[in-house]
Amino acid sequence: MRKAIRIVIAIICMVTLVVGYYAYLSRKNDSVSADSNVELSEVQAIVSKNFMKEYPATPRSVVKWYNRIITAYYAEEYSQEELEKMAEQARMLMDDELLKYNPKDTYLASLNLEIEDYRNRNRVIVSSTVSDSNEVQYKKVNGYDCAFLTTYYFIREGSSYDRTYEDFCLRKDSNGNWKILTWRLSTEDEVNGY
Repeated sequence: MRKAIRIVIAIICMVTLVVGYYAYLSRKNDSVSADSNVELSEVQAIVSKNFMKEYPATPRSVVKWYNRIITAYYAEEYSQEELEKMAEQARMLMDDELLKYNPKDTYLASLNLEIEDYRNRNRVIVSSTVSDSNEVQYKKVNGYDCAFLTTYYFIREGSSYDRTYEDFCLRKDSNGNWKILTWRLSTEDEVNGY
């Protein structure tokens, strides 16, 4: 009789452990699912992008990331620390020569003034569109591989809308990454003249 009672108690303990462990795993998986459903804000997505491991592969994708960053500058809410992190991300997309002419402190000061101007004028970038892949022009310039493309920004200022065009020149660096060397404002006529 005592042996039967011990066996029953042992079975009850084992069943309790199995059920408890199953409940623990179920709750753990639910919390992982809940964490994976959390969406990052645009600022968080930009700041968390690791360009060291996942650098954009094409000139178009570099400019698309740059446009995403500058759009967030003018449209999103963020702290000064987040702005500085976004600016650092933008600078990672820039060629060393461009960075040399725009030291970090100067870039941040200019950026803060430009953002303040945009906000004072109630101006935001509504959308940006980069040239199609077949419109990107590749050339050798002074021994460097360069890519030329155009992007346009649809901008709202108050209740009016405008379109701004910019021509970008990117240069391939020693690691094979396309970096923004320069850009300039252009007109619709210049863009259509490609």
